[in-house]
Amino acid sequence: MIISLQNDKVKLIQSLQNRTRTRRKARKIVLEGLRLVRDACESGYQPDFILYTPDIAQTALIDMLRRWECTILPMSETVMRHISGTQTPQGIIGVFPIPETDPPIKPQRLLLLDGVSDPGNVGTMLRTAAAAGTDVVLLGPGCADPYNPKALRAGMGAHFRLPIVEQAWEDIKVYCQGLAMYAADSRGELRYDSVDWGRPWGVIIGSEAHGLSAAGQSLTNSRVYIPMAAATESINAAAAAAVILFEAQRQRTSLP
Repeated sequence: MIISLQNDKVKLIQSLQNRTRTRRKARKIVLEGLRLVRDACESGYQPDFILYTPDIAQTALIDMLRRWECTILPMSETVMRHISGTQTPQGIIGVFPIPETDPPIKPQRLLLLDGVSDPGNVGTMLRTAAAAGTDVVLLGPGCADPYNPKALRAGMGAHFRLPIVEQAWEDIKVYCQGLAMYAADSRGELRYDSVDWGRPWGVIIGSEAHGLSAAGQSLTNSRVYIPMAAATESINAAAAAAVILFEAQRQRTSLP
């Protein structure tokens, strides 16, 4: 039973939770909660180790992890509350390798995030992209770390089902060649549901505070808008991404 906050595994989890630099250097992330731990394991990712509180964690999941020969150790509720990133810990937390999935050479459906700085929004858009059948998500410079604990929780396992690539603008420009690139913009010239989403496309979502960067604007073929009622000027970036991506999926799945 781990009861000390000075335990090496406890200190590693704290560092990975709080420091992007540590995550990048170690190529490790912290996953907390039954759903994320199970999704990672079922996707074939072997944890470095799992810590759990015996009175809270689900016995079935612990038994499953033991069958997979994971290093799994009990800890006190005091330690769990100290290292947990949530107000109500689920009693299980683990260190895993950063997911690495090769992106398609020629994507057909692409989401590009341009300077989206809120990790919760990044995670939500990753979850939406995975659900809407997007091939790959690119993160341009200035985006929040997709492996931030908030982004991981909001992604709800999308990190293990979707290629996520962080790139410089020069590489993004090359990768997106051949795609019709549409930027979400409340002042755009095309309604989002008037676009022909049947051909290869990319959707660019910019920062809520600053909009698209100059580099993002240079990639754009057209700007699409979502009609809104009353005096509403805009909607949350993650909500806009969901509306557009699911319209694209609707058109694709309704084709004969």
